[in-house]
Amino acid sequence: MTTLRQAAEDYLSLRRALGFKLHDVGSALVSFLAFCESEGATVVTTDRASRWAVSADASPTRAAWRLHVVRDFAVHHQASDPRTEIPPKDLSSYRHHRKNPYLYSDEEVGRLLRAAQELPPGKGLRHRTYATLLGLLAATGLRVGEALALDGADVDGQAVMLVVRQSKFRKSRLVPIHPSTLDRLQQYQQERDRIYPAPKTSAFFVSERGRRLPYGTVQGVFRRLREQLCLRGSSTSRRPRIHDLRHRFAVNTLIRWYREGADVERCLPRLSTYLGHGRCEHTYWYLTAVPELLCLATERLEQRSQP
Repeated sequence: MTTLRQAAEDYLSLRRALGFKLHDVGSALVSFLAFCESEGATVVTTDRASRWAVSADASPTRAAWRLHVVRDFAVHHQASDPRTEIPPKDLSSYRHHRKNPYLYSDEEVGRLLRAAQELPPGKGLRHRTYATLLGLLAATGLRVGEALALDGADVDGQAVMLVVRQSKFRKSRLVPIHPSTLDRLQQYQQERDRIYPAPKTSAFFVSERGRRLPYGTVQGVFRRLREQLCLRGSSTSRRPRIHDLRHRFAVNTLIRWYREGADVERCLPRLSTYLGHGRCEHTYWYLTAVPELLCLATERLEQRSQP
């Protein structure tokens, strides 16, 4: 094992201990180290990082991300190897631009849930699982991974809330839910326990084999439902994603607050906490200026400006 490869493993271990998962970053660093070793290099240089970043016909977006990965590692590694060159931040001319998320209408969410309810039942649980899962994501704005990580004990019927454990950056939080959401979750739980009286997992949502639902499987089922319903984004937005239900929840929450006359600026930290964000700035990513939201915000501004 080369010194550079050992340093990369130590770097990844340290960051993972701090709560970062780094699945893609780890794979990218392994690729970069293989590139260095193919050239007999034991030192990180700007030139080498640049050539690796654009190798394999990487897109501008991918190349910029690759440079970012090497730069973070180089900053860490330079302390133990002064020969290390740190690629400049402006080495890539590419700048990331946020694409508009797809904001599902109430009618589209209803169609999505009905389509999930019509999935081939298998043992009789599959359609219930996906309809309940998608309904929960729409009603709470949970990350998909958070919903899939829920255990049966994490659905607290007494307190009417969910316990989200060790989520992004290893943070846990309590997520209050509407009584109607709890009712649907408990209905699913009863059906699940009827079909699998001796569960193979503690997971709340289970597959037809009685095991925790894999993330990739859920994404695949969602894509099939999306194509079946012919859901399409505009030319300026990406194709509808399951994660866009989280965007929809954030935007609809602000619209509701404006309608209720709430002080949205003071309420925003509550939304950040509910979504599991460490800072309000992270929540801004989920706020899209849809016409209704802009209209409500403008009306509020005009009311404040009146003498």
